[in-house]
Amino acid sequence: MKKQKKLKNGFTLIEILVSVFIIALIGVVVVNFQIDIFSLNKISSDNMNAQTDARKTLRVMTTELRSMSPSDSGSYAIAEAGTSTITFYVNIDDDNSKEQIRYFQSGNYLKKGVTKSIGTVYNPANEVITNLISDLANNSSSPIFYYYDKNYDGATDPLTIPINIPSIRLVKINIIIDKDQDKSPAPVNITTQVSLRNLKDNL
Repeated sequence: MKKQKKLKNGFTLIEILVSVFIIALIGVVVVNFQIDIFSLNKISSDNMNAQTDARKTLRVMTTELRSMSPSDSGSYAIAEAGTSTITFYVNIDDDNSKEQIRYFQSGNYLKKGVTKSIGTVYNPANEVITNLISDLANNSSSPIFYYYDKNYDGATDPLTIPINIPSIRLVKINIIIDKDQDKSPAPVNITTQVSLRNLKDNL
């Protein structure tokens, strides 16, 4: 029998090839593991940033909703109340007029529209819209806005659609954020509620 040729270092060619294959395989596993770790870290970091932005947005929304009052034309403080949108009037820039504020869901964004009055008229064409929260995961079965009347006791069911706007005394806001619905971590819920102190029962 012919003896298998050996390289100068004493290893056969087959042994070298097997060793290279094993090292390459280990390398692939390590690289894929690192990619998964980096990807998870990025998703977690993005999720944390999204949560921070959402909490800041909710603080502003809470302040504005609590301070709502009739428009410059004298119309009721709330113009529209839906499960994914709310429109109301409040002075947000300390001038002598009130702005029309509209918070609404558009796709996976929560947006804010601001319309300044011209005299007593709010022209929709003048609305300035900004994106507030991305990666919004709310849908028809998990609305953003819930409305309650003066009988709310913490366990009362929300008002049903269509909302009787003059009866609203409290608004609950529920934001669901999911950076990637196909990957961990799970969606994050951020909830707050606002008592509409400026609305009186005799309005």
